Amino acid sequence: MSSQDLVAAAKPRGIIDRRGEDVALEEYVVSTVGAVYERWGFERLETGAFEFSDALGKHLPDQDRPNAGVFSLQDDDERWLSLRYDLTAPLARFAAENWTSLAKPYRRWQTGPVWRNEKPGPGRFRQFTQCDADTVGVAQAAGDAEIVAMAAEALTAIGLPDGGFGLRLSSRRILNGVMESIGLSGGDIDRAGMTVARAVDKLDRLGVDGVEQLLGKGRKDESGDFTPGAGLDTGAIAKILEFVQAERGGREETLARLAELVGDSAEGRAGVEELSAIHDILSALGVGDDIARFDPSIVRGLEYYTGAVFEAELTLPAADGGAPVSLGSIGGGGRYDDLVARFTGERVPATGFSVGVSRLTAALRELGRDSGIETSGPVVVLALDRDQMADYFAVAQMLRAEGVAAEVYLGASGMRAQMKYADRRNAPVAVIIGEDERARGSVTLKDLKLGAKVAAEITDHEQWRKDNPAQFETGRGEMVEAVKKILTR
Repeated sequence: MSSQDLVAAAKPRGIIDRRGEDVALEEYVVSTVGAVYERWGFERLETGAFEFSDALGKHLPDQDRPNAGVFSLQDDDERWLSLRYDLTAPLARFAAENWTSLAKPYRRWQTGPVWRNEKPGPGRFRQFTQCDADTVGVAQAAGDAEIVAMAAEALTAIGLPDGGFGLRLSSRRILNGVMESIGLSGGDIDRAGMTVARAVDKLDRLGVDGVEQLLGKGRKDESGDFTPGAGLDTGAIAKILEFVQAERGGREETLARLAELVGDSAEGRAGVEELSAIHDILSALGVGDDIARFDPSIVRGLEYYTGAVFEAELTLPAADGGAPVSLGSIGGGGRYDDLVARFTGERVPATGFSVGVSRLTAALRELGRDSGIETSGPVVVLALDRDQMADYFAVAQMLRAEGVAAEVYLGASGMRAQMKYADRRNAPVAVIIGEDERARGSVTLKDLKLGAKVAAEITDHEQWRKDNPAQFETGRGEMVEAVKKILTR
């Protein structure tokens, strides 16, 4: 093959490859979170990766450009299909399609990859895994409170330490009330509301100055790209900024301040009452201000949210004992009462929460919080004599028959390279069968984990050869039990 025929070994931006340990960590997170969801009575659901683009509805950043924000293609019927942007739109479609046969409220959890055609960055991927739980058919704030309390339990179950995460809650209805108080109403809120919401949602990343620019004429980022703003006047911008910084010492104090800001707005007062009911239930469930707090800057960027919204962030205690340091969002959700109605024409209330599994596992790796997830390769049976391959395979099969992962080395290298291969495979044990072992009907087992530990502690080579506890000989009949003992240790 000529050099002109070679294809570059490269992957698209925002797409990552994951090997055994990364996959194991992600599977651990999903299984742990899923177990909590099921303990709270949620049924598992799986939907396909593709949906009709129009089924995504308000997920699409631009209805006229169905490939902006999502990955889309046309099928042979010239209908636009899109890879799912998240797991909520497929749920809405499924609920509408099967509503008559579902137990209502419908409580489901789901996990799987989603795709977003957005600019990737640190911790932000174009393909990533989510793990969601949603309740469809519950209008009362008790449904939101339950979701938040369950999310707190799930994040604790993963193994995050005390103070290692926090949940921040607010309501889109309160923001609507504040916008009414600055003179926006009806269709004005519909037109300007998402621009305002998306600006407020960037407070953590851009700071007050950046949000102020997006509420006004707009903002140019570091790359030179310009984002048009909401076009609000100075007084209106000041009121919005006052709202997003309205958090006080605890949930009750923040509620009191928000009630002042919404004034006579019926929509705003309804949002405050909604958060008040959530506060009462969270308090009854033992979820205090240290775990879940009210933060008006949380609005969530997606358009379909209609009420309570929540976001989970990974935190670290400050070295000086001050406020925790945020390491970014690892999940979020909220109430979306209009999404199913796109299919049925009837309003169906719904609320849910999504754990950003890929982002969370990347953060756990970076923080060294993945040490409790043990991963191990297979036992490696060395192939020292090519004429004895059938025997090596028989030995590996003995191990596999007893539930022990095992493989035979199939390369062409010698013993030293085979041992190096076993190390790279993260093998716990190497099985060695040479002429002497074969004559005695035995095998030599090398405990590679213990061997690495002992080697780090012993400096005398002769002592190592004499007292090496990590390598011993055993009969073939006792091999499986001996390997199991090593794996247990």
